[in-house]
Amino acid sequence: MNELIDVLLMLMQMIVFALALGLTLISFQSYRQNPSKRLESAFIGFAFLSMGVGLTTIVSQLSDPMTVFYIAETVPFIVGFGMLYLSLYR
Repeated sequence: MNELIDVLLMLMQMIVFALALGLTLISFQSYRQNPSKRLESAFIGFAFLSMGVGLTTIVSQLSDPMTVFYIAETVPFIVGFGMLYLSLYR
């Protein structure tokens, strides 16, 4: 039963990562078609959020992650959400 739950969790994490990459790609294409500071900030924000999702997935696979890994996975989320905030604020 635990193996099934682990496979389901991995599948769900991959779906979240794919969605994050999709948003990053769409925001990059929007920025390339209509370059502006707002779209640039949005693209950077989504890129960092994608990195955060990827790092979270990797860290969740470690048997006994150290606190430094949790810090490393949190930083891209801080930068990503900060850039999205900036893109909406401008």
